Amino acid sequence: MPQLPILRSREVIDALRAAGFETVRQKGSHVRLRHPDGRVVTVPMHGSQDIGRGLLRKILRDADLTVEDLLSLLN
Repeated sequence: MPQLPILRSREVIDALRAAGFETVRQKGSHVRLRHPDGRVVTVPMHGSQDIGRGLLRKILRDADLTVEDLLSLLN
């Protein structure tokens, strides 16, 4: 299993959109995305800060994606 990369929130949101998620709303610095099958993911957008590996793992778990899925969506 490949190691999780360090990503910015914009990169994570773009990858989730490529996976079929759509932005539902933004409240403050948190963007909520929903997939047509009902999965919901919240991604924090705190300026240019990186998303930590633990939080990225939680986002992937909520999105029901693997690390390999994420890496293929980033390319």
